[in-house]
Amino acid sequence: MSRSMRESVAQAPVRSPGLRIPLIRPNPPRLSAMGDDLSEIERSGIYSNYGPVNARLEERLAASIFGNGACVTVANATLGLMLAIKQAVGWRPRGRYALMPSFTFAATAQAAMWCGLTPLLCDVDPQTWLPDAAEEAALLAQWQDEIAVIVPNATFGNCLDLERYDRLSAQWGVPVVIDAAASLGSIDAAGRAFGSRSRHPLVFSMHATKAFATAEAGLVYCTDQRLIAMLRAMGNFGFGQERAATMPGLNAKLSEVGALLALSKLREIEEIAGHRNALFDIYRALLSGFTFQRMTGQRTAHQFVSVLIPEHASGDVAGVVARLAQSGIGSGRYFVPHLAEQPYFRENAVFGALPVTAALSARVVSLPMSDFMTRRDVEEVCDGFRLACAAPVTRQARRATR
Repeated sequence: MSRSMRESVAQAPVRSPGLRIPLIRPNPPRLSAMGDDLSEIERSGIYSNYGPVNARLEERLAASIFGNGACVTVANATLGLMLAIKQAVGWRPRGRYALMPSFTFAATAQAAMWCGLTPLLCDVDPQTWLPDAAEEAALLAQWQDEIAVIVPNATFGNCLDLERYDRLSAQWGVPVVIDAAASLGSIDAAGRAFGSRSRHPLVFSMHATKAFATAEAGLVYCTDQRLIAMLRAMGNFGFGQERAATMPGLNAKLSEVGALLALSKLREIEEIAGHRNALFDIYRALLSGFTFQRMTGQRTAHQFVSVLIPEHASGDVAGVVARLAQSGIGSGRYFVPHLAEQPYFRENAVFGALPVTAALSARVVSLPMSDFMTRRDVEEVCDGFRLACAAPVTRQARRATR
């Protein structure tokens, strides 16, 4: 661990009461250490509206992370999805559906619905947990012009095959918007930042719980600078002319203070993402008998570590989670329930059988990951997880699986 990481650990916030190792320990930059920068924002009198700090952030993200293209910041990734989807489909979409996986976060579907679309849910690949290519192709063939946009999720920061989405877009004449919320800091199989060179917009999150942690912020990136300029105008009430709306718009602007946090985090993200990826490798080695998501890139900016409990304990996931908590270890379940299981989307989305998603949702548990964790912490989590999974399944849990 480098000196800067050791100093971060020394300044770490108090852990959650009762948990020695919480699921997530947010590590945004310390505003208390940015007095001079905050004073400069005050002196400038510019607090929002794509100010000078935000302009520096966008330029440096495009140059240092992606190496090309352009970026526009947003107040959060959900707003980024709303803008990108609306720009892609226009005011009168050619169809009514947004094709997306059911194994994703609610924000993906909510953003599409705010754009007047109905989520069309597909299953995921059993190994990568990314959208299933065969099912996407089948749904495109079935619904054709009724699909207005494809919104795949880069599940848990895993790298999608963006060339395949180029081909799908060209074949069916349908735009693509990538939900890359947890992927800022991930590196693809070619050794490039995930999404670099993409002509389709990718929407990243910089929420406090992500590897690229600020407070609440997001980012849209692609190689098409004209598209980014349009998204910037849409994020400023659709003002394509001075104080005059020429397109759909809303207020999605990131504050100068939010941009300052992101500029600081940008200086650390390589080390942070590398540290987290190394911890993930330790998890896989120590839990070699368990099933993990197959990662497709060279590095993933892990927000947490998702793993499947053994099939014999699949009826007792709540018990596993409870036993971990009793031993002082935090855990969670993402994405549980998946979209088709959530009341609002169950009533308003379109979907068929989702066997892989259902199987993942029944067994997935998310284990701790943070900038502050050490190998010893991972060893403790793995020991606790093995014991929690090995505990006898209760009679009530057995009945739930029948």
